[in-house]
Amino acid sequence: MTASFGIMTAPQQVSYADVHRVWHEADGVPEIGHAWLFDHLLPIGGPLDGPILEGWTLLAALAARTSRLRLGLMVTSNRIRPPALLAKMATTVDIVSGGRLDFGIGAGSRTDIPWARREYDAHGLPYHDAAHAAGSLAESLTIVRRLWTSAEPFDFSGEYHRLTGAIGHPKPVQRPHPPIVVGGRSAQVLRIVAEHADVWNIPGGDLPDAVGRSRLLDRYCAEIGRDPAEITRSIHLGVAYDNPAATRDAAAAAIEAGFTHLVLGLPAPWPAGVAQWVADEIIRPVAAA
Repeated sequence: MTASFGIMTAPQQVSYADVHRVWHEADGVPEIGHAWLFDHLLPIGGPLDGPILEGWTLLAALAARTSRLRLGLMVTSNRIRPPALLAKMATTVDIVSGGRLDFGIGAGSRTDIPWARREYDAHGLPYHDAAHAAGSLAESLTIVRRLWTSAEPFDFSGEYHRLTGAIGHPKPVQRPHPPIVVGGRSAQVLRIVAEHADVWNIPGGDLPDAVGRSRLLDRYCAEIGRDPAEITRSIHLGVAYDNPAATRDAAAAAIEAGFTHLVLGLPAPWPAGVAQWVADEIIRPVAAA
């Protein structure tokens, strides 16, 4: 079973120079096919008053300074930006990158995570319940897709979003639109994945749970008449620099379970040559097995 491998560099407690160094190196390592940032406005690890860079503006900068990697946010919080604005931002990054954007999006941080409300309150952002977050995500994906593909202005009147005379020009480089990557594990989000996503991502750590969620996604696809094989299964796996064997084992197990899009989370600080190390110590051995 062929798998693709990427890296994830959370832009917290680091500098722009740190992130750029790793992405620049990864761009020259053919075993690494994609690279990801996350979408948080306050650090979720380390000191709360430490540095953190905004995901989409950083992604645009890295898109301009790489040439090969597919790139995206794992995943955008739909709570933070209105969907029409997000569609324009994503189009811009796809153009800057020459058509390398993978559009990652999710419902936003769960309400039961202790630090989540602090992050949104600190930026004056509303923080609705899970049902509202899922409903808003479904409407956002409909809006974004229409802005990417519709040649004429349109109105949209939903429960969570309303637009009048919406139009998106220019269009993304990728046609009909950039691949849509939806992240999450709740039943509500999986129903949205079945309808909208090209790729579904779930955090790793509990492979049996991920497999169970994947089967639930298959069921939701069947209910709407979609072939579940159309949706690539993606999983995030943390990397321990002192124990690459554990990541190799986790990656091999995930691939065997049908997760063929692997995102390797690289904890900071990033050692010199970390991208080549990932290729040598994890990707090549797993791919050769």
